[in-house]
Amino acid sequence: MKTAVVTGGASGIGLAIAQRLAADGYNVAALDRNPAGEGVGGVGGFGGLGVIADVTDRSAVDAALAAVRERFGPVTILVNAAGVDGFKRFTDLTFEAWSRVIDVNLNGVFHCTQAVLPGMIEAGWGRIVNISSSSAQSGQQFMTHYVAAKSAVNGLTKALALEFGPYGITVNAVPPGFVDTPLLRKAESRGLLGGTVDEHIARTPVRRVGRPEDIAAACAFLVSEEAGYITGQILGVNGGRNT
Repeated sequence: MKTAVVTGGASGIGLAIAQRLAADGYNVAALDRNPAGEGVGGVGGFGGLGVIADVTDRSAVDAALAAVRERFGPVTILVNAAGVDGFKRFTDLTFEAWSRVIDVNLNGVFHCTQAVLPGMIEAGWGRIVNISSSSAQSGQQFMTHYVAAKSAVNGLTKALALEFGPYGITVNAVPPGFVDTPLLRKAESRGLLGGTVDEHIARTPVRRVGRPEDIAAACAFLVSEEAGYITGQILGVNGGRNT
């Protein structure tokens, strides 16, 4: 049985991915820095492994992966879903705030990916899916640090796909667009969406908000055997908002 690690697996999109992969029969470990998250310590209560780790701390990542390997064996699937957003006019953005968003959304992907690749190379098989953002395709005002980080994740995905394809490892990205998560509702409550969720639904071609399960379904396909000829791709899951 293959083992999958999902970062940010305690809530939102990460939790939905962890649940879907567990339902598909994988061993699943959720990494999250929030010990209060419903996924940590049980991955939503369906028998997976929850490990507390901050993806910006390489030693913590290495320790978490060691615990996963001890429980399940080699890690050959990684979904980088951990992330933080941020809203600030660029001229008011401090370098500290900029660096924090870059650290989680980009450097966290670096740490986790680099940590699992040796095992994938040894196995001759691997699947990496990076959760980026549709804002990297369209841009988003007041989120320059977030957009910059997620755009870099898309570029990193393409470069890694070329470098590690010969080892049987695929690397793809899924940029969600307008998905109903706690982060989205928090942004709505602060008036940061440029309208309400319902107003955005009216401007979405499929006329609904995305669900975390929509992103999980795309990830489930990309980590499967059937997706072995797909790598270096950016698969938008956004209801037609970005084409």
